[in-house]
Amino acid sequence: MISLAMVQVSWRDLLDMALVAYVFYRAIMLVKGTRAVAVIHGMILVAVVYYLAGELGLSTLYWLLTNFIGSFFLVIIVLFQTDIRKALARMGTGALWRGARKAHAEETVEELVVSAMRLAKTKTGALIVLQKHIPLGDVIARGMELSAKVSRELLLTVFNTSTPLHDGAVVVQGDKVVAVACILPLSTAVRDDPSMGTRHRAAIGVTEETDAVAVVVSEERGQVSIACGGKLEGPLGEDALRQSLLELWGRRL
Repeated sequence: MISLAMVQVSWRDLLDMALVAYVFYRAIMLVKGTRAVAVIHGMILVAVVYYLAGELGLSTLYWLLTNFIGSFFLVIIVLFQTDIRKALARMGTGALWRGARKAHAEETVEELVVSAMRLAKTKTGALIVLQKHIPLGDVIARGMELSAKVSRELLLTVFNTSTPLHDGAVVVQGDKVVAVACILPLSTAVRDDPSMGTRHRAAIGVTEETDAVAVVVSEERGQVSIACGGKLEGPLGEDALRQSLLELWGRRL
């Protein structure tokens, strides 16, 4: 029996394991949401059948799968040639580490900005809470959970006054809308300020208790404001809103 005291792990072993784990993580992120996922599931099934064929003594099937798996790397290159080419190109330009996340954040921010401006134009009240580092599980639990990519069509539909979900806040994590019709804590610091409506007090309240950023659209004035750190800034135009969201939230995605 091997004693635990005899097992020595050097820093090279730890580095090796960390690098392998990171490579697998990046590979998973590259194929996530693509048709390659279905192919990977098929390959896992082939591996399971190959193992069972060997254990059960199915010699013909085992021989066929042995020859197939022997050309495993060639099969990978043929099946994923487009994805491999894109990944290598992104690695060469550094986009694998920086550009993809930046483009992802900018796309999400743009959808938020366009939605807020359109809602302001029609004087439709709205409140969008953008999670940063502190989880908003309690807020999400008080609403209706959802999992959908942020888009102007979705946000405009949710805040449409003819829908039962408009009277509450939307919570966004990354590029996903994770909850709608959420009830937020109201700030007591601006309770006596007549210019602050319920949405503005809620926007300030949630940013007092967390590091979230909140975008609020006033239905009375048709103006867009942004709350962060318990402070409200606004009204903001389209360019100012975009810049604020990128600085306060988008660059941290």
